[in-house]
Amino acid sequence: MAAYVLPFEKPVVELVTRVRELRLLAQSDRQYEPELKRLEDKAGRLARELFADLAPWQKVQLSRHPNRPYTLDYIEQLFVDFQELHGDRRFGDDPAIVAGIGRYRGRSVAVVGHQKGRSTKEKVTRNFGQAHPEGNRKASRIYELAGRFGLPILTFIDTQGAFPGIGAEERGQSEAIGACIAAMARAPVPIIATIIGEGGSGGALALGVANRVHVLEYGTYSVISPEGCASILWKDGTKADEAAARMKMTAPDLLRLKVVDRIVDEPAGGAHQDPAAAARAVDHALGEALKELLRKTPAELVEDRYQRFRSLGAFVA
Repeated sequence: MAAYVLPFEKPVVELVTRVRELRLLAQSDRQYEPELKRLEDKAGRLARELFADLAPWQKVQLSRHPNRPYTLDYIEQLFVDFQELHGDRRFGDDPAIVAGIGRYRGRSVAVVGHQKGRSTKEKVTRNFGQAHPEGNRKASRIYELAGRFGLPILTFIDTQGAFPGIGAEERGQSEAIGACIAAMARAPVPIIATIIGEGGSGGALALGVANRVHVLEYGTYSVISPEGCASILWKDGTKADEAAARMKMTAPDLLRLKVVDRIVDEPAGGAHQDPAAAARAVDHALGEALKELLRKTPAELVEDRYQRFRSLGAFVA
């Protein structure tokens, strides 16, 4: 993975790199363990201090960090016997959406998530995580399959939005997103969505109509990108930082507004500094939420989901 460091994270990255090197040494020689513990504590304190006052725009940058773990990384860490399913049975397959069946904590589940890609070639192949209509229809197919066989649905959201190209519109992008929303709304199984990076626009909502919505500490969730919002409001995309602050799109605001149900803490410096630790945190949150939801009947799950979204927003007479 190529090195990519944001200016404000350099002090933490340097310390985390030293921790990682010392951790390798400690595996073969236990005399390094006290020093490792000291550095881990120092890295955690420094990260909390530096990241405590991050501006919303800086958190947006973290949510887009190219080294952050993506859906396939979480699938590798959390699921056993994952079998990817391809195609929407209408037009083709869309690599921007990864979908399939796997086992989570001994239970069969359906998994759907955005995949951005690492290398330039993979980014192009996966369209930077922006789903075409066939990607969203593939997701709908998996939702309906999961409902038919009683499989809990776990989604991983990480996209700047659904692809807005001419071809996507010609093939019915808005209808495909609407079909996803409808399929998720009526699925008689537990659904848990986790925002692992960017949660942008209808592309995120196609995977977000869940009983429980989690967001990683530096994830974002919004109806439009800050750049798009700034271009509309002020005709100036360079005011994205101001738009990000006004849109209330970062995890603390999302939780306060009850748009999400839980913030999943990230390792010191962000999920990209320790993907394995990030996966363990996501695993813990998923396990607790799934245990709670499995106590509900199919009818109760659908009603729970309905009431969750009906309660969003404020109405002023």
